[in-house]
Amino acid sequence: MNRRAFITQSAVVGSLVITPISWSMMKQPKYKMGYQLYSIRDEMAKNPIETLNSLKAMGYQDFEIYGFDDEKGTYYGFKSTEFKRILDDLGLSVTSGHYGFSPYLEKSEDEMKRFVDRCIAGAKALNSKYITWPWIAPEQRTIDNFKLMSQKLNVIGEQIIKADLDFAYHNHGFEFEDYDGENGFDIILSETDSSLVKLEMDMYWVMRSSNYTPKELIDSQPGRYVLWHIKDMDKVTRDYTELGNGSIDYLEILPDPVKSGLEYYYIEQGGNFTTNSMKSASESATYFKNKLQKYL
Repeated sequence: MNRRAFITQSAVVGSLVITPISWSMMKQPKYKMGYQLYSIRDEMAKNPIETLNSLKAMGYQDFEIYGFDDEKGTYYGFKSTEFKRILDDLGLSVTSGHYGFSPYLEKSEDEMKRFVDRCIAGAKALNSKYITWPWIAPEQRTIDNFKLMSQKLNVIGEQIIKADLDFAYHNHGFEFEDYDGENGFDIILSETDSSLVKLEMDMYWVMRSSNYTPKELIDSQPGRYVLWHIKDMDKVTRDYTELGNGSIDYLEILPDPVKSGLEYYYIEQGGNFTTNSMKSASESATYFKNKLQKYL
């Protein structure tokens, strides 16, 4: 879909553009301040409990996990039930997780189903609502594989929903790349069932790699972007950076959470820390609380 056609379709869905200032005046749901733990993976590898306690002191209340060991049923070296007790003791929650689906793009449906069953067991142990497919490997990024992945997303989504959980796909930038007039993101949108596969919008990658703004994407499919990643882009290198240090003006581009269907958001910074990962988590938390939290 080209940009002109996309925007025309979006206008049909909803022509009213709501700015953050106007929709913030409405009665809005309040969300827990979330963090994607991959951002602080070095500290989680050293001491998960101390790291979670430090993040709590910064104001983070909710997390998206990564690194589930499906064979052992563990998160960060703890059995899933034990990790849930740690979260409960700290008064914290995990509402989504990034799970390792990429290898199962090329495996049998039975193998994939068994993996999904283990992910479901882990997520349920954490009382985590969303299981999220986070990416595919560079060598897998072809139009044919985007089509194959879309089929698998529907199958996985049906399996997860039958287990009373929800399923989402998280974008990076590679989905927006042009493959002889096609791109993976359009294929995912058109070939997945929106009732089975929700979306996690990574706003950094939308702003860096696509021809659209987050608002335009949401205008096209309102209610489907139930999860957000919020991170900033370095003004020179275009790499990640702390919120407020980069080139993304969230006061301008932040979408309406109600129109989006937002349920949870997670601040994230995958690397390029000014000092270290812990300092970056703190700086982003401070900026978010001062500038953006009032809108969410």
